[in-house]
Formats: sequence, C-alpha cells, structure tokens
Amino acid sequence: MLETSARLLRLLSLLQARRDWPGRDLADRLGVSDRTVRRDVERLRDLGYPVHASRGTDGGYRLGAGTAMPPLLLDDEEAVAVAIGLRTGAPGIEETSARALTKLEQVLPSRLRARVDALRTSTEPVPADRPGPAVDATVLSALATACRNRERLRFDYRAHDGSSTLRVVEPYRIVSWGRRWYLVAWDVDRDDWRTFRVDRVAPRVPTGPRFPPRDPPEGGAAAYVARGVSSAAWRWRARVVVHARADVVTERVNPAVGVVEAVDEGTCVLDTGAESISSLAVHLGLLDLEFDVSEPPELIEHLRLVAERFMRAADGRGEA
Repeated sequence: MLETSARLLRLLSLLQARRDWPGRDLADRLGVSDRTVRRDVERLRDLGYPVHASRGTDGGYRLGAGTAMPPLLLDDEEAVAVAIGLRTGAPGIEETSARALTKLEQVLPSRLRARVDALRTSTEPVPADRPGPAVDATVLSALATACRNRERLRFDYRAHDGSSTLRVVEPYRIVSWGRRWYLVAWDVDRDDWRTFRVDRVAPRVPTGPRFPPRDPPEGGAAAYVARGVSSAAWRWRARVVVHARADVVTERVNPAVGVVEAVDEGTCVLDTGAESISSLAVHLGLLDLEFDVSEPPELIEHLRLVAERFMRAADGRGEA
C-alpha cells in the first residue's frame, strides 16, 4: 500500500510538471508497466484529479482542470515559495493571504514549517507609510474575468464623498499601483476612458454582453493610471524638458513617478510630481541627464539652493 501511494504521488508530480506525457514515458519514469500506469491513472481520477487520456500511437495523458480543487502537490521549494508569497501579501488582500497561509502551514511537513519560520523570524520588512484599503478578492476575480472575457460590467461606484453612482463600463485592465488596485475601463455613458478604485466598486450581476476590443488608452493601462492617479495625489507637479531620447528617460523613470512624452529624437517632456519640492528635486537628480525646468518657481529656487550646496561641498567649503 505504501509503495502504491508513493507511486501515485510520483505520477501526480510528473503530470503536474509537463502538459502531455506519452504513456510509455510515464511507465519508464515510474519503473512499471503500461497497465500499471493505466490503473494508477484510474486511482487518481477516483481521488478527483481529471486526467485525460488520448489513444493511438501518440497516445498519452494530460492533467486537466477540474470543477473541484483536489489536493495540491508541491515540492519543498514550491511550498516554501508559496508560503513566503502569502506572508508578504499583495496590497489590499493581506487578510485573505493570511487565511490561506494559516491553512497551508497546518499541512506543511515539520521540516518545511521550520524553513518558513526561519525566514519569518530572520526577515524584517520595511513597514508601509500607511496601509492601503482592503480589497475583496472576489471582486478582483470578477473584474479580472470580465476583462478577460470582454464582458460589459455594471457596478455601483462609491465616490470620495460617499455618494454612489451606477456605472456601465467595458473593462480593460486591472492595475496595482502603490497601495491600491484600479480598474481601467471605457465608461459607456461618458464615452471615454476612466479609472476606478477597486475597493469602491460593488459589481452587479449578471455581466452584460460581450464587446469588441478597442484601442487602449495612450501608453497602456499602467501609464494611464500613473497620469491620472499619481497627478491627483501629488502636491507639487512639474513638466520638465529632458535632453535625451524618450526611451532612455522611460528606462529611468518609474511609472508611479512620472510620464514621458517624446518631442523629437533627442528631447522629451517628463510630467512628474511629488509630495515635496525636495523629493521632486531628488527625482530629477536621479535621472543623471540634462534637463530644463520652467515651473513651478519653488522648484527652480530649490534647485538653485541644492546646486550651491553641492558646489560648496565640491570646493570643500562645507558651511559657507
């Protein structure tokens, strides 16, 4: 019995590792006959694993997706990686991740629990400046499914002041930005692209009819969110002419920090911002490129002060 159980686990591991397996290859890897492989496949099916078989000279086996989730087989490294990922938790779904981690740790072998615990006790994450809003994983899944299937969505959307409106949209992408999740969608009633915070979305069912794909917003979903959401959150903004190609600047600018627009082959405009003038100056300094600033005047004055400070430091005059 133990030998059969071990062989079933080995067979399941092989089926999960590759999409298609010829029956003869499975028999060779397991060191058994083709008939034994067929019997073991039937046992896996009895346990809830949908193993599909094909006949003929090229016949073989494939592990399919079932209607119910059977026991999941992970090797040691995979189990530890999943546990670490759940412990860090994606923004907004930390509580859901914690519940899943508790269930996983209950079934981990002691040797793996010790490894996960060692990583937990030896790792000190940098705390977020403030927690993000909680997001219902079911809502995230529903939005993602509608995006994939290109199905119209109807949902109640809660505004910042607490008021609620019914929105009808053609969902395009979900973007994780900072501590929040956003849905980028074409607003049918407003005939334009819009960004919606997922934690303020309450979907209505059923979803609407399918819609044909349309051209995405300029720069894609992430850039669209960066332009709209980040600019609304910035206290200070600046449009800076950078003397370099747009692709060069794009490689050095996180979408959360700014949006790059090409002007010509050697010049581009960076639309950026920050919570403080000093942070804005730091972002520009990290470009390590030539740039011109025309506004705001507070940024120009701060850059002059920083330049003078650096010149004194370079000349060894320190506190002049």
